[in-house]
Amino acid sequence: MFGYLVADTGKLSEEEFARYRACYCGLCRSIRERHGQNAGLALTYDMAFLVLLLCSLYEPEETAGEGTCLPHPVKPRAWWQSEITAYAADLNTALAYLKCLDDWEDDGNLGALAEAKLLERGYRETERLWPRQCEAIRRGLDRLHALERDRIEDADAAADSFGDLMAELMVWREDRWSRDLRAVGRSLGRFLYVMDACMDLDADTVRNRYNPFRRWYGLASNEQRFRDILQMILGDCLLSFDRLPLVQDVPLLKNILCAGLWQQFDQKYRGKRGSADGAGPV
Repeated sequence: MFGYLVADTGKLSEEEFARYRACYCGLCRSIRERHGQNAGLALTYDMAFLVLLLCSLYEPEETAGEGTCLPHPVKPRAWWQSEITAYAADLNTALAYLKCLDDWEDDGNLGALAEAKLLERGYRETERLWPRQCEAIRRGLDRLHALERDRIEDADAAADSFGDLMAELMVWREDRWSRDLRAVGRSLGRFLYVMDACMDLDADTVRNRYNPFRRWYGLASNEQRFRDILQMILGDCLLSFDRLPLVQDVPLLKNILCAGLWQQFDQKYRGKRGSADGAGPV
């Protein structure tokens, strides 16, 4: 379900792109410093969005620098971090660890089990620091696993499970902003789950894997059907997002929510239309 919450970098200014990349680099450094080099391999841009959002809301002190690292050993890259970066680094590790365990339990994937072993120490530390969030991840993945195991094609129940998971990750600390942050996270989690199910529908159906939209496989109306569902969910997310008193990085955050989230969906259906019209590449 992760991998969609990215910026449309072609629509960013030079300054916005630099800020975005430095946030990602700072998060990568934090993960590797706190949980080891192996944990850094599980880094996603989704957690960079969380850093940008919470830093815009709470305005913590930031430290910045420039340097080389294991992924970029030659050319120095700019980075910035805050205490929220450390929070997101911990959550990234917890998500990766529990997802690996879920893959092991679902498919008997030995590679996932081996990766989980490498991440376990980082996860235990994260669980100590952030028990509410780790419990939410476990609970959400368990609910999804049960739906998949029993082949219950209930898209709302599946999306709600991931939405509830994301709602808790958005709340760094309980305060007056918690309600709106949970609302943003819940809608965003629902969106990410539905988007992932839409994108994987063809492959899941062919391979006989769980997908709550399998009854719609092959319908010509799917692009508009899925777009309407996703726009409705995203509308709820944006209503809650706009209630937060954000100033810094708002254009960057809205680029991610209003443009970046749609990139893979638009690319997929543009390709399908091109093939159907005979307008594909030659």
